[in-house]
Amino acid sequence: MSAIRPPAVAGLFYPANKEQLAHSVQEFLIGARRYNLKAKALIVPHAGYIYSGAIAATAYVTLIPYAAKIHRVILLGPTHRVAVRGLALPGAEAFSTPLGCVKLDCEASKRIAHLPQVCTSAPVHALEHALEVQLPFLQSILTDFTLLPLAVGTTTPEEVAEVLEILWGDQETLIVISSDLSHYLPYETCQQVDQETAQAILNLQQPINHNRACGGTPVSGLILAARHHHLTPHLLDLRNSGDTAGTRDTVVGYASFAFTGENQGDTQ
Repeated sequence: MSAIRPPAVAGLFYPANKEQLAHSVQEFLIGARRYNLKAKALIVPHAGYIYSGAIAATAYVTLIPYAAKIHRVILLGPTHRVAVRGLALPGAEAFSTPLGCVKLDCEASKRIAHLPQVCTSAPVHALEHALEVQLPFLQSILTDFTLLPLAVGTTTPEEVAEVLEILWGDQETLIVISSDLSHYLPYETCQQVDQETAQAILNLQQPINHNRACGGTPVSGLILAARHHHLTPHLLDLRNSGDTAGTRDTVVGYASFAFTGENQGDTQ
């Protein structure tokens, strides 16, 4: 097993060339609407950048004013290729992208390794895109951070929330949940369904079903944790592939959210 998990979807979901990738991410960030928020947690989409990069950027751009204070990212997303029971660690020491390597937080891994819902599986992570596509954004904004990536398979929101509670940390720790919304619905139906899902998240209502969000379980786990820690969710962007780069016959929905603590700004 390699100590470094290499990129699996460079050249497919985002540019494989370092300079092109850096330029692409910067263009998304420059074009993103700015919100005055200090986020403890984000929900971001994970499609190819041409489809959802602009929506993801709306969440990531909120990190820029306090990026130097973030030193650890807890990244959760659903599995797409390899089924697993629970939440899977990659068993690697670093993840790489064309922008370089991100060191994994081995100490944080040890803190959750005893939980029955946590396992280690390199195959689960090997071809998974949901976590990988977030890394170039994080690498472009944060200056010095470690990563704890968890691929979420068959588990419960309560089991996800238990993991998040152990890893919650202080302002140095950012939690990122990778999830798209509805899949392959007609354009107008997608708009209606995704608006309902977004409202449920804003109301901290769970569970979020997988037919509404492919990362429904980690999103639901975050909702439980957000209730416990009195976080407030803010909807930053809500669009679909028909709004960005696809046809409107059948579309995939995307949203970005920021979760803030008490007295941490508003959406103006």
